[in-house]
Amino acid sequence: MASAPPALDSLLRSTFGHERFRPYQRDVCQAVGGGNDVLLVMPTGAGKSLCYQLPGLARDGVTLVVSPLIALMEDQVPKLQALGLRADRIHSGRSRDDSRQVCFAYLHGELDYLYIAPERLAVPGFPEMLAKRTPALVAVDEAHCISQWGHDFRPEYRRLGERIPMLRPAPVIGLTATATPLVQDDIVEQLGLADCTRFIHGFRRENIAIEIVEAPPSIRGEKTRELLQEPNLRPAIVYCGSRKNAEDLAAELKNDFPAAPYHAGMASDDRDLVQDGFLNGRFEVIVATIAFGMGIDKPDIRTIIHTALPGTLEGYYQEIGRAGRDGEPSRAVLMYSWADRRTHEFFWDRDYPDTSHLQRLWNLLDREPQTNEQLQARMAAGDLVFERALEKLWIHGGAVVDPDQRVRRGHDHWHLDYGRQREHRRAQLDLIARYAESPVCRMLGLLEHFGDLEDARRACGICDICASDDTLLQRFRKPSSEQLRRLRQIMTALRKHGRQTSGRLHRALVEDDEVSRNDFEDLVSALARAGLVRSIEDSFDKAGSVIRFRWIELTPGGFRHEGSLEGIVTLPAPLPKKTPARKKAAKKKKESRKAKAASRADRSKTAADSVEAVEPDEAQPDAALLKALKDWRLQEARRRRIPAFRILHDGVLVEIARSKPRSQADLLAIHGFGPTLAAKYGLKLLALVTERDPPMT
Repeated sequence: MASAPPALDSLLRSTFGHERFRPYQRDVCQAVGGGNDVLLVMPTGAGKSLCYQLPGLARDGVTLVVSPLIALMEDQVPKLQALGLRADRIHSGRSRDDSRQVCFAYLHGELDYLYIAPERLAVPGFPEMLAKRTPALVAVDEAHCISQWGHDFRPEYRRLGERIPMLRPAPVIGLTATATPLVQDDIVEQLGLADCTRFIHGFRRENIAIEIVEAPPSIRGEKTRELLQEPNLRPAIVYCGSRKNAEDLAAELKNDFPAAPYHAGMASDDRDLVQDGFLNGRFEVIVATIAFGMGIDKPDIRTIIHTALPGTLEGYYQEIGRAGRDGEPSRAVLMYSWADRRTHEFFWDRDYPDTSHLQRLWNLLDREPQTNEQLQARMAAGDLVFERALEKLWIHGGAVVDPDQRVRRGHDHWHLDYGRQREHRRAQLDLIARYAESPVCRMLGLLEHFGDLEDARRACGICDICASDDTLLQRFRKPSSEQLRRLRQIMTALRKHGRQTSGRLHRALVEDDEVSRNDFEDLVSALARAGLVRSIEDSFDKAGSVIRFRWIELTPGGFRHEGSLEGIVTLPAPLPKKTPARKKAAKKKKESRKAKAASRADRSKTAADSVEAVEPDEAQPDAALLKALKDWRLQEARRRRIPAFRILHDGVLVEIARSKPRSQADLLAIHGFGPTLAAKYGLKLLALVTERDPPMT
């Protein structure tokens, strides 16, 4: 391997204070420093930022960094300034005067790094201003956001490709921590990186033992508590599927060891206290929502537990990647069941409505702009259905929203892109479910998913597939005589006919559904754990859809094996149900919930008998406040030149007008209102509430 140019080595030590490169950084910096376009996909914590900061400085000009994360800008700019480098940023959280001064500094060559939000490139005149002084390097961070196949697709990011040419001949580097081969190809196409060098590696984690076990929701809290009784499995992060689950489980766990919840509904100060407490050891366990990224960099986390199935493999990889950053042995345990899949499908159906809803709305559009109110009345749809349909039509070009927030018809082939994206999101649920049930080494399955170019494709040796004797939760049992007979059938068929798809093998060996497909896959997994067969994931394209399937074949050891399978092959044993003591506690808790429900019912009856007595949750939204909120949203949307629903959905505004929040914590308790929105709009929204409903004195 060629050595790095002396300038890079020198800058690495003298400016950034590092004695040596981390794995893979040297090659990336060489390529970017040499003027090549690059796509870099490396996991969080691998040192991606240096891969544009160092070569950008070496190229002796300003490095333009496009990032959708304001928090990243506010974190990295001060760090670069502390190193004596000239860095600044422009985003929606900064004043117009501050942004203007940063533009002057850029034009006069007074910056080494300029961080901007992607929305800035849509502001008339801003790209032209940047083009007046060609940057030395353009870095597009979180590049998966540009891809409609990415897990965090943002329509405004899609326009980046139109702006890149005017910033040439600067090389471009796209960076992301999670991108499958499909997303990688889309990033390259959208950014115009036709001749780029791809660096996709570093995804293997040698020290994380992954274990996945089927468990009903009713026992997951108890199993989590049992696991974490072991001191060497702490510190730990436990991921839950909802804020309420996180609160309840944290309350239960803290009876045994220091634990606390952490989710988007908490006030910022409370989240900071919990995070600081976890980092300094005051809390040993954090219970967080799956949907909320914690951003915690604690090197000695020993265990990650998921008490529900994540929505994507990308999200799952990021979350387990927080374990064992000190290189010491760590664990990742996932408990799942079919119920989790049904929950995700509910949200998928909500967020990606059936194409027929979009078609109904598109049919109502014409070349003359109409207001949202006119369209919704003509469509005769509820707020949520209408907003989702309009948002998706806008994203895929079927609707055009002008600066006055009026809507007209766009192109007529929107349904092609939308249909593909809708099915892609559904396929992501299939992928995480298949991963949970796959007989393939857990780490190897992740590496295949991300297409790590440098990995040797060897099994990890420590997951529940590779080392079934060393699992934390899953226990195994001997197969019955009938199951042994089925196992021998599978071995015989593979020896005779060679590689088979699992579906064809099931159809050939099973008649009249006497063994379900799931039970048959359990038998194949048992043979794979014993090292007698191997499973190979594959796919093909059919009518624009990707059909995934699995090949099954004998290993060399399987071909040689001719004796009994007894004592060699084992099957998962069902997890023990609740203990009598836990059953009693659960019964008491259930009775308590029933009593509370009865009490609420009594209050509701009393309220119904009295016009004066209205529960806060039953209150109608303040009409004047709701109008003020919508007027503010319209002005903000016009200022940012985006549709109003991209600021806040109607449902959020209605809840603000109903509950009249008095603090950031109150805002965060509203469904659909998270920390990012609180940082952007929290103070203004609270001011609007106070203006129209001043507190009593």
